[in-house]
Amino acid sequence: MTTSKGFTRRDFIKTAGTGLFLAGVHLGLPLPAWAVSAGSGVRKATASNRYDLTVGYSPIRIDGRTGTATAVNGTVPGPLLHLREGDEVTLRVANQLMDSEHSSIHWHGILVPYQMDGVPGLSFSGIRPGDTYQYSFQVQQAGTYWYHSHSRFQEQTGTYGPLIIDPKDGEPFDYDRDYPVVLSDWSFEDPEAIYRHINLVSDYYNFQQRTLPELFKDIQERGLRNAVTERMAWANMRMSPVDLADVTAYTYTYLINGHSPDMNWTALFAPHETIRLRFINASTMTTFDVRIPGLDMEVVMADGMAVRPVRVHEFRIGVAETYDVLVRPSKDLAFTIFAESIDRSGYTRATLSPEPGRQAPVPKLRPRPVRGMEDMGMDHGAHGMDHGASEGNGQNGTHGMAHGDAHDRGQDDTHAMQSDDSHDMGGQNGSDHSMAHGSGSQEMAHSADLPGRAKSLDPRIPGNGPTPFSPPDRSNVAMVTNTPKYRLDEPGIGLGADGWRVLTYDDLVSAEPQPYADTVDREMTINITANMERFMFSFDGKKFSEHQGPYMFRYQERLRLYLVNHTMMEHPIHLHGMWMQLENGADKLPFKHTVLTKPGEVMSLLITPIEKGDWGFHCHLLYHMEAGMFQFMRVT
Repeated sequence: MTTSKGFTRRDFIKTAGTGLFLAGVHLGLPLPAWAVSAGSGVRKATASNRYDLTVGYSPIRIDGRTGTATAVNGTVPGPLLHLREGDEVTLRVANQLMDSEHSSIHWHGILVPYQMDGVPGLSFSGIRPGDTYQYSFQVQQAGTYWYHSHSRFQEQTGTYGPLIIDPKDGEPFDYDRDYPVVLSDWSFEDPEAIYRHINLVSDYYNFQQRTLPELFKDIQERGLRNAVTERMAWANMRMSPVDLADVTAYTYTYLINGHSPDMNWTALFAPHETIRLRFINASTMTTFDVRIPGLDMEVVMADGMAVRPVRVHEFRIGVAETYDVLVRPSKDLAFTIFAESIDRSGYTRATLSPEPGRQAPVPKLRPRPVRGMEDMGMDHGAHGMDHGASEGNGQNGTHGMAHGDAHDRGQDDTHAMQSDDSHDMGGQNGSDHSMAHGSGSQEMAHSADLPGRAKSLDPRIPGNGPTPFSPPDRSNVAMVTNTPKYRLDEPGIGLGADGWRVLTYDDLVSAEPQPYADTVDREMTINITANMERFMFSFDGKKFSEHQGPYMFRYQERLRLYLVNHTMMEHPIHLHGMWMQLENGADKLPFKHTVLTKPGEVMSLLITPIEKGDWGFHCHLLYHMEAGMFQFMRVT
């Protein structure tokens, strides 16, 4: 490491006040070249194998308000890192946050030696103030990824940016223009204050609670007994069916490429061009629902890996996920890129336009969804849930299709929709069943006959199924799902009732080679647990500080991991250093580095650890991770 001079936050504010620090800096939001509105997008021949990055304090101005960001090279988002598959790269990161304990950069979804993974306390000690750390590794993949700090709340205050990798053998599809679309959530409130607020009152930022008129409406539609019974069930569980997001638009401004909705980031196109949009959810706490009224989107990549193209009107993107889509506007019109928060408290938008300055109508926010018991993977009446609890989705069961019809009216440019043809730590963490069955859809065809498998288990869930969960200490566990459900075919709460084609995990079929063995060596279960009222989040009922040690993986074994979500919220779960292949019945299983789990869901993932070392495993809702939903895998 090398040492250089930097600023404390107090020093920065003082010098910024005198104007010294702002010399040469635009008084609006500092932006890197790739994020400037009405720019030309990513150029195909700009990849490099060396970058120098500095994390430091920088001014940020959004909608007339000014704050202080922990920016990378002075901008939020940070610079675009453009790499080439197969290259040896050097990434030097300097920490000029002089009052920080440390800084760091994690290369999200990138396969690296564990010492290069960028997690302080796990893969290295962090980058101390004034020091520079050199990351060096060979790029083993291609696609759309991102980078961010793994130090306390620096990601929330701006330490993130896009990372794209050109394939060595050329792209698997053609396009004319290429734009990263980085979604994020910004607050002028100190993240330490946000964390303190939601620890004291978990729904502190939720101003969309149910009302008396809604009770009368429920009684009218469902009958007095059903309406009152469900409300009493929620009250007994001390939970709210409208607690969809812990931090909302009450404090957040949602951004696209560093632009608020009023700032309206714009991407240019010419009619009949094919536009590649690389959606990256770099937010701290926000799940977004994305659509472009009047245009179909063709999903061609998920988490940087190619999938068989699937046409949709809308997709949900969890924190830290990425989706690449192609759009083909055929008319000389502007189109709105609309990203709505899962709780409908706010949105961000951008514009696809043939020329600067043109705009399209901005959709209204849809009504805030309300969870039902069925949305939490339960039958009516809270069956299948041990007190306490349940969640649900209301509109989740449909997979709407509007053939030949625009999903938002009023735009003519609509294409007809086509059908698209050792040892496990932490208590109940898994049965070490020895498996001799193949993976994927072939295995699922025989899974119902496996010894030890519960007869009630959905036949789409492969293998023996998850190990039943009975935590001895319920202080961290508000509810247990006794019969978790297969929910990969559901779009999610608040989606699917509009008649639009919404992407589901069931739609994802890999277009990549399948390099790993078919035989499953071992199964294990990890339970996603929480006590929402106390803002406690954990795995297997234990916060990180309470676990006795890591989960143990064996180098190059083929492991089936069951994730069971026993909470009433969606959680984006990220595994560092290796791929998770989603067992969704496809003939070629899709690769994911982050999976968005629904309440009451069991998700089956196949994993082959390809690098020894310690690898982070956590919820990518940053405040959940800080509250205890973090663990690590030790590969030996």
